[in-house]
Amino acid sequence: MAQPVNLKKFYVAFGALAVVGAGAIWMAMRRSPEPVEVGPVPVNATAFPGHVLGSDSAPVEIVEYADFGCNACAYFTVLTEPDVKTRLVNTGRVRLRFRDFVTPSHPNSLDAHLAAACAGEQGQFWAMHDQIMFNQQRWMRERRPDREFRGYARTIGIDVGSYDDCVGDQRMVSRFAASRQEGLDIGVTATPSFVIGGMLYTGAMGYDSLVTLLERAEAAGGQ
Repeated sequence: MAQPVNLKKFYVAFGALAVVGAGAIWMAMRRSPEPVEVGPVPVNATAFPGHVLGSDSAPVEIVEYADFGCNACAYFTVLTEPDVKTRLVNTGRVRLRFRDFVTPSHPNSLDAHLAAACAGEQGQFWAMHDQIMFNQQRWMRERRPDREFRGYARTIGIDVGSYDDCVGDQRMVSRFAASRQEGLDIGVTATPSFVIGGMLYTGAMGYDSLVTLLERAEAAGGQ
């Protein structure tokens, strides 16, 4: 059975961030995002639609474009997403969709996306997603991050042999490229970026800010 992510360990690791960098992320979360109208997110019928959490009948979908090597994405995962899952997704108010937006400048990011996608093949994307985000500062410094990710695979209880095969053949890489291009096509320029009610917002945000945007989408008729 998968073990819970060690939240204390994550905060200790994140203490290694430079004060200026942490302050910049905090300011980004405090700043009201400037929205851009994008309408429904285009989905190629033959492309992978992303990893979904929540009910198909949820009236509003939040699409997140994220990079596992992005500090602000990790902050959103740790500080905001638990409330999103508990208070919005689990209650049927929202459906959350994760889309890969791999940024080459982030150390070991491609390896992290491969690990999550290969766990997803066994129905454990979100468990691996949390392991990777909560431990971001650990694997980003590794020369061989694959050993860290393989440990996470064991932790969440997936078949490690099948996971190794998936990571080894790198068949997911073309999927990541397509997902990134779809993001670029609607104006995504940085991570995390969110599409809520047909509007694109850039930057990490706190739970209250996200709920304000959700209420706007609900008032406009949902998706």
